[in-house]
Amino acid sequence: VTLHLNPISSVHIHQKPLVFLLNSPLPLVWKLKTERLAPGIRRVFFVSLGSVVQFEKGNFSLSAEMEEKLFPEKNEHLLQWAQKEYGAVTSFTELKISRNVYIKVGE
Repeated sequence: VTLHLNPISSVHIHQKPLVFLLNSPLPLVWKLKTERLAPGIRRVFFVSLGSVVQFEKGNFSLSAEMEEKLFPEKNEHLLQWAQKEYGAVTSFTELKISRNVYIKVGE
C-alpha cells in the first residue's frame, strides 16, 4: 500500500512532528511517498506486527522511525488507545481494500 503524505493547501511546507498508526490484519509493506514535508522533523510510524514501512531515499528517512506494535483488534478500541496514548487523534481512516492512501497533514 502506498501512503501519500502532503501538507494541506494552506501550508507550504509541513514542519511539525507526526505520528501514524498503520494497522492491518495482515502484514503489509507501506511505501511512503511525501511532498513538501520538511526534512529533519521527527515522524513516527507504528505498524502492526509483520508490517514494514519503506521510506523514500533522502533526508526524510533520516528523521523517520518505524516501530512494530501490537494494536487493539477493533477500530473503536484502537481509537480509544490512540487518544489515551497521544491525547488527540486528528484523523482516523478505515479502508477495506486500497493500494493508495492519501493523507493531508497540517493544522
